[in-house]
Amino acid sequence: MKGKNFANFQKNAKFVFKQTTAMYKLIRKILFFFDAETVHHATFGVVKFVFGLPFVESIVKSFHQVPAMPQNLMGLTFPNPVGLAAGFDKDAKLIDELACVGFGFIEIGTLTPKAQDGNPLPRLFRLPADQAIINRMGFNNGGVVPAIERLRNRKSKVIVGGNIGKNKDTPNENAHLDYQVAFDTLFNYVDYFVVNVSSPNTPNLRDLQEKEPLKKLLLLLQNLNKEKPQRKPILLKIAPDLTESQLLEIVEIVKETNIQGVIATNTTISRTDLKTSQKAIEKIGAGGLSGKPVSNKATEVIRFLRNGLGQDYVIIGVGGIFTAADAQEKIDAGANLVQVYTGLIYEGTSIVKNIVKDLKI
Repeated sequence: MKGKNFANFQKNAKFVFKQTTAMYKLIRKILFFFDAETVHHATFGVVKFVFGLPFVESIVKSFHQVPAMPQNLMGLTFPNPVGLAAGFDKDAKLIDELACVGFGFIEIGTLTPKAQDGNPLPRLFRLPADQAIINRMGFNNGGVVPAIERLRNRKSKVIVGGNIGKNKDTPNENAHLDYQVAFDTLFNYVDYFVVNVSSPNTPNLRDLQEKEPLKKLLLLLQNLNKEKPQRKPILLKIAPDLTESQLLEIVEIVKETNIQGVIATNTTISRTDLKTSQKAIEKIGAGGLSGKPVSNKATEVIRFLRNGLGQDYVIIGVGGIFTAADAQEKIDAGANLVQVYTGLIYEGTSIVKNIVKDLKI
C-alpha cells in the first residue's frame, strides 16, 4: 500500500477510526461475557497474530495518528502526555504493537527478579456498572530476564518505563535486594524506573510505604543510579489510601532522596459508593479497585502532592481516566503526564487519540 493509494487511505482513516471505535464497543459487550483474564491473554495472542500480517502495522498507525504534544521531562521527550500504566503488558510482550496506537510512553511490569505465578485464579473482575476493575493478580510475571530479551529485540523507539517490585516469598527486611536486582538487570533496557510499594495484592508490601523502609530503599536505588554511566529517572508509585500525614511523609522522602517524582495513584482497597451490588462485591473478594471510582481520590492526591512538592518534581496521574476531560482534571490538579489502564479496557485503543486531541497543556 504505497503512493497515491496509501495517501487516499490516510484521508479516509479518520472515518474508519470512528467506525472502528464503534465496533470495539460492540465487541466489548461480547468479550465481557467471558472471564476477564482469559480474554486478556487471548487478546494478546490475537494481536500478535494480526500484526504478523502484511500492512497491518501501517494500517493501525494510520487509524491512530495522535497529535504531537511533546513534553520534555526528566531528560526525556515524551511525544504526548498519555501513557499506558503498568499491569497491562507486564512482561513487555506487546511493546511494538501498543506503540502503534499512539501511546506517548508504555510502562511494563510490575517485574520481580524471579518469575512467579501470582495469586490463585480467578483474580481479575470487571465492574461494568462502575466502569471499574478489581484485580488481585499478585505480581504475576515471568521475571526480569525474559523481559529484557523482548526489550532488546523490540523495534519501536517508544519510551518504556520499568515498574519493579519484590517477589512474594521475599520478606520485607530483604525487599531492597529484590529491587536492586530488578533495577540492575533492567537498567540498560528501560528509560525510567517506577518503584512499586503500593500494590495491595502482595502481602505486607504496602508496609514498605512507611517512612524509614521507603527512604532506605529509595536511597539504595539512588546510590546504584549514581554508579551508572548515565542515571535513569526514578519515580515512586503510591496508593490512593494514604492518610494526609503519610502523604506529607511521601513529600519529605521524595525531596530527601531526590528521586524524580511520583505516580499517583495505584489501585484502592476501598469499596465505597459503588453501583455494583454489595453481594457481588463480597463474592469477588479482596483486590485493588481501579477505574472511575478511583478518579476523585487520585486527583486529590495529585493536588496535595503538587502543593507539597512544588514544580521541581514530576507527577504522573493515574486513576479513572477515560476521556480528555478526565485527563485534563489530573493535569489541572498538577500532573505532568497521565496513564490509562482501565480506560483502555472500556474505551479501546481510540482512547489515546481521543484524549490527546482535546487536551490543553
